[in-house]
Amino acid sequence: MVSHFLPRRILALAMMVLAATLAQPAQADPADIDAAARGVVRVIVVGRDGDTVFPLSHGTGFAVNGETIVTNAHVLEPAMQDSRLSIGIVPSGGGEAVYGRVISVSPRNDLALVTTTSPLRLPPLTLSGTTPNGSGAVTAIGYPLNVDQAQGLGEEDIFRAQPPVTSQGFLSGRRPSREFDTVLHTAPIARGNSGGPLVDSCGRVVGVNSFGAESQGTEAEFFFAVTMRELVPFLRANNITPQINSLPCRSLAELEEEERLREERRQMVARQQAEADEEALAQRRAEIRRSIEYAIFDERSNLGFLSLIALILFAAAAGHAHRAHRDGDMRLRAIAGSIAVVAILVAAIAWLSRPSFTEVPDRLEEQLREEMEGEDTGIIETPSANGALYCTLDTDRSRVLGAPIETLTLEWGEDGCVNSRTQYGLDGAEWVRVLVPATEEAVSKNSFDSQSGEYVVERYLLDREAMSAARAARGEFEAPACGAGEESVRQLGADQRSILTLLPASPNERLVYSCNAAAEDEIVTGN
Repeated sequence: MVSHFLPRRILALAMMVLAATLAQPAQADPADIDAAARGVVRVIVVGRDGDTVFPLSHGTGFAVNGETIVTNAHVLEPAMQDSRLSIGIVPSGGGEAVYGRVISVSPRNDLALVTTTSPLRLPPLTLSGTTPNGSGAVTAIGYPLNVDQAQGLGEEDIFRAQPPVTSQGFLSGRRPSREFDTVLHTAPIARGNSGGPLVDSCGRVVGVNSFGAESQGTEAEFFFAVTMRELVPFLRANNITPQINSLPCRSLAELEEEERLREERRQMVARQQAEADEEALAQRRAEIRRSIEYAIFDERSNLGFLSLIALILFAAAAGHAHRAHRDGDMRLRAIAGSIAVVAILVAAIAWLSRPSFTEVPDRLEEQLREEMEGEDTGIIETPSANGALYCTLDTDRSRVLGAPIETLTLEWGEDGCVNSRTQYGLDGAEWVRVLVPATEEAVSKNSFDSQSGEYVVERYLLDREAMSAARAARGEFEAPACGAGEESVRQLGADQRSILTLLPASPNERLVYSCNAAAEDEIVTGN
């Protein structure tokens, strides 16, 4: 019976995994998971024997701001019951372990907040603002005890920075349990993972890992994480404002493919418009040509008729002059002769001044030029490159991991000075400023296209080693003040390349803003 049952169970699990894979084709971006992991810490319940400290138990936590950490209430329970015990915080990205102080504990939904007693400047994780679907890919991040044991880590090793363990799985739906809201998933966790984040493919937290279902090795394993419906109110009740992102999780590859298709569509529309304009112009040229040809034909006919009338008049006048000459009437001869001369001149001028059909091309081009000049207002509709610009985030073209800033205003100067304080460098035809902050583990490349009015912010979330290299490269040059001149601006553009060469091939975030002239009462917030 067992031999028949197990293959069916394996087949069913395989079908579940296949269905989940088809439902979520996009895989987690390792760079995003690594970035989220840098905000994850080991939370240790610490005992003391004289001057010796030793770990009694441990769990996992993650930062919601630089010094505030979320974990499970049951992770802190031993320290809450025994005042002689302390709480240790070990950052994953390097640095010394520090003690933590409990801010709040909520046993009802197994949540707790701890603050560090010494600054760690942890990168905060972003919370997902959308309810996870039933089959999305997720990653659990934490410090499972069985991995420590398999590596043979001793008590002293636990206090040293170690990268957290990541494990992949899929969501299996929301499942209220133990009087609080949880999400069910298949990303493997073990003792020590408690309090760690469960993140989506963009590294955004969708749950706080809490406990697992007992399987005894014979059943499919499922695990439970506290949902954002529990965590967000808990944070706000403790005056913590988390970063929340409700935008869809999309990869840069997907956005770049959409951008490629968008550019192809734009070029296709431009070609179609050019073809339509060319066709309309050709039709207009044909219409004008026909009109000119008809006009020339009319002019030739009229002048030919005038020439004919003049010739008839000439003949009549010449006849009268001849009879007057024969009759000896000199006065009549003079009058008739003068009329004959004028008539023959008019006939000749009228005949010779008839327009030729070879004039059609010249008349055609002249009329087309006059029509085009009449339609041209002399105003070129392009975004203003100077003054206050109101910029709106284009969510369809952006990849946002943190809390999105949907609008910002830039005071842009034609010399690349922003907000009268930040000078951008000119790299080719692109205005660029690379920002390497001293208190944040991220490098930003900000660029502005003054022709299209497009402002792009690309953020690279780096580890401590990469940030140290970026800060060292930044320290090798000094950015000029606003108004330093074109030579200094171009030198800044060249100097910043030394930082860009150290960055990964793709950023973690790309924010694309469309900028237009701002209203006078809007506040400048960009940089």
